[in-house]
Amino acid sequence: MENEDFESIVEAAIKNIPQEFREKMENVNILVEDWPAEYQLHILRKRGEKGMLLGLYEGIPRTKRGRYGIGGQLPDKITVFRIPLLRVSENIKDLVRNIQNTVIHEIGHHFGMNEEQIRDAMKETSFLN
Repeated sequence: MENEDFESIVEAAIKNIPQEFREKMENVNILVEDWPAEYQLHILRKRGEKGMLLGLYEGIPRTKRGRYGIGGQLPDKITVFRIPLLRVSENIKDLVRNIQNTVIHEIGHHFGMNEEQIRDAMKETSFLN
């Protein structure tokens, strides 16, 4: 799959997030990389997690932010990893669903949710179906 096609699916996944959440996303960039960098894999290992990294949120969750003050704060970063997502997806429909779930999962971290809270919210959310 071409990079542009993959990025279009990521953009569609972002647009599919309910407006009430998109409006509250603040100071966060979402980008696509082929693979996680070594320091990103280190973050995963440090948390004791194993497996393929499909996406990663790096930043200060909104629930833990104070006022930014003078000069601002560097934006939070959500990275979606193209090749791992392609590898775990059996077909285009599966890829779209995996990208959407990854984007939603990482945005959940942006809003301060932990893994369990994200899983519970995703089970209850109808816009994923």
